[in-house]
Amino acid sequence: MTTKATKKILFIDDEPYIQYIVKACLEKFAGWEVVVAKSGLEGLIKAEIEKPDAILLDGMMPEMNGIICLQKLQLNPKTQSLPVIFLTAKWSLTEPHRFLELGAVGAIAKPFDPLTLVTKMTKILGWNVEDLKAEFSKNNDTC
Repeated sequence: MTTKATKKILFIDDEPYIQYIVKACLEKFAGWEVVVAKSGLEGLIKAEIEKPDAILLDGMMPEMNGIICLQKLQLNPKTQSLPVIFLTAKWSLTEPHRFLELGAVGAIAKPFDPLTLVTKMTKILGWNVEDLKAEFSKNNDTC
């Protein structure tokens, strides 16, 4: 049975293993549609085309890091209102505040717990977890 996703997430990360884990977690535990981009440039293009509900963005990528990608998203009228959450290994006591100052809605540290990723994202985005669970179970026979 095909699951009707309640939300569409664009995940921008250059690591294939992390792409696989995040995509599997968000699809299985939340029923979200996940679009993956392997680079900041690809992410900018897909953000405009796919019109996601939110973006999960790796902070450290070659060629275009997450901060530059976020700045370019903010400059584009078609993508500037999209909420962005950083998923990053670069983490210190000051990093979460820095990401917020740059315009992200939040940050999640790598390594992350795949079982709590959906909960952390919904909390940051202000989405109701119970509504998502109900919608997912209604549209999905198997889990």
